Formats: sequence, C-alpha cells, structure tokens
Amino acid sequence: MHISAKADYATRALLELAREPARPLTCEAIASSQRIPFRFLKSVVGELRKGGLVRSQRGCEGGYWLGRPAEDITLLDISRVVDGELITLRGESLATLDYPGAAAALPGVWRRIETDAAAVLGGVTVASLLSMGAGDVPRKGAA
Repeated sequence: MHISAKADYATRALLELAREPARPLTCEAIASSQRIPFRFLKSVVGELRKGGLVRSQRGCEGGYWLGRPAEDITLLDISRVVDGELITLRGESLATLDYPGAAAALPGVWRRIETDAAAVLGGVTVASLLSMGAGDVPRKGAA
C-alpha cells in the first residue's frame, strides 16, 4: 500500500490545527512547524477546504481552522479527501475487478486488503493521534 505525500501532509496539517483549535493558523506557520514544502501544502489545504475538513478566513485575523471536531476526522476521511479511492490497481477501482481462471480469487484478496485498511484508518481520529505518544501504535478498538 502506498501512502501519498498528500495524505501525510494533510494529516500533519490537521494535527497542527487540532493542537490549537481556538486560533487560526496560516499555511506558512503549518509548513514551517511541520517542515512541509509551502507550495505543496497550500494546494493540499485547498483540497481539505473543499472536502470540508478545514475552513478558512481571509484577512489579518485569518487563517485555517478545523472544519469539524478533531474527534470526527479520521485518517480514512483525510485519505479519501486528498487521494480519492483508498486502494486502486493501475488507477482503477477494485470494485469491478475480475480475473479469469487460476487468478479468480485474487481480486477478493485485494478487496479484503482495502476493507481492512479502511477499518484501521477509519478507527484513528485526529484527536486520538494528538493524545498518543511518539512511540504509541493504535490498537484495534483503542483508537
């Protein structure tokens, strides 16, 4: 499974916003604190805004805030907003994948991997990540 730079940067940006939810943050501040390329982050934050995960305000008091509570934003939400389908095969959805003969069972395995990955990502919220230590690993049912 490939985790895109967009998904990683988007998650890190949302974590920065969730850390101090009462005040807006600029893309410059987020990029600097997370060592993310500013131009790339700007486009990622635009996608997060379109997806409802962040909201923005222009002006000297402006910046970005979370679009909904950190407890309600999962890694699955983030991944789907910035990347679309969770797992694809050669850019195609796994839903209609069908192989003949000896490989007939393989699409079911790919779909199972997608289902399991979605369950893990859907069980980890931005809020739960903030409460974890650097070495903590989310456990099933504990996220």
